[in-house]
Amino acid sequence: MTTSIALEPRMPNPAALLPGVGESIGGLIAATRAGGLPEPLLALVHLRVSLINGCASCVHGGTVEARAKGETDERLATVGVWREAPWFSDAERVALELAEHVTRLADVGDAVPDPLWAEVVRVFDEPARAALLLWIAVVNLFNRCNAPIRHVAGTGW
Repeated sequence: MTTSIALEPRMPNPAALLPGVGESIGGLIAATRAGGLPEPLLALVHLRVSLINGCASCVHGGTVEARAKGETDERLATVGVWREAPWFSDAERVALELAEHVTRLADVGDAVPDPLWAEVVRVFDEPARAALLLWIAVVNLFNRCNAPIRHVAGTGW
């Protein structure tokens, strides 16, 4: 049985409705981007988290942003199955695995297993780890605001 969803948002973006929220989130994004992680890696993490959360608006936005950062269609098409695709670097693989675990906190007893954390520490210095964790959290914030209100992909804010 196929269910269709009306392509009408339920309400405006919550971050646009309350004074100061959009600016605060923008400041968090800017500070996180200044954390030293490559923009293409951030774009891939954004896309992977948004795919997990089923946020069409964020998947669309993440794809547009990743292309603007020079990502190839080949990598974009396989970010959801990155383990089986050969074109992701060691750092990207660690970041994508961490993003999956942090996004799915309730799915396992140990949110980030020690062996994964050891890999995160091996690949990223502490400021980069902070930036990566904050980036994953920010993307989840957007997903958790946009998916419930059915923000329509490609319509901006």
